[in-house]
Amino acid sequence: MDWKNIIEKDWTLFLDRDGVINVRIIDGYVTKIEEFEFLPNVIDAFKIFKDKFKRIIVVTNQQGVGKGIMTMEDVETVHKHMIQQIENQGGKVDKVYFCPQLKTVADNYRKPSPKMALFAKNDFPEIDLSKSIMVGDMNSDVEFGMNAGMKTVFVGDNELKLNPDSRYESLYDFAKML
Repeated sequence: MDWKNIIEKDWTLFLDRDGVINVRIIDGYVTKIEEFEFLPNVIDAFKIFKDKFKRIIVVTNQQGVGKGIMTMEDVETVHKHMIQQIENQGGKVDKVYFCPQLKTVADNYRKPSPKMALFAKNDFPEIDLSKSIMVGDMNSDVEFGMNAGMKTVFVGDNELKLNPDSRYESLYDFAKML
């Protein structure tokens, strides 16, 4: 898909966190700032996104809270750190939504449920989900975007069962194309 021709300044960018913005801890969780490591060139990607999108929203499943491995406050501290680093370097994040629930909780709002997109639309009524893009590195991210009626971009080299609108090696590769 040629994104340059469809994205306008009123579009919203939704981003997964682990594996897209920061290094994913395999079979683990980022529980404190010291464990949060930006992927290469992600800060530069956010500088590009700031000029291209009206809203930039991060949506992330964090069931480590539900497992008792970390607290809500731990996650919020990591997110404050992430946003501060991005903003200090000239990027922006409007808000981070995360789901602390376990997969096993009935009617949870973890991705691929579109509920976090609906939370964002509630907080920012101008968001038009048909003028939104979800960027993620897992099947649940692509499915989340599809369930919410967004365009979808898959980054990285994880196995993918779905058919996103586009694929890129990294978040920065997607940003450069814009």
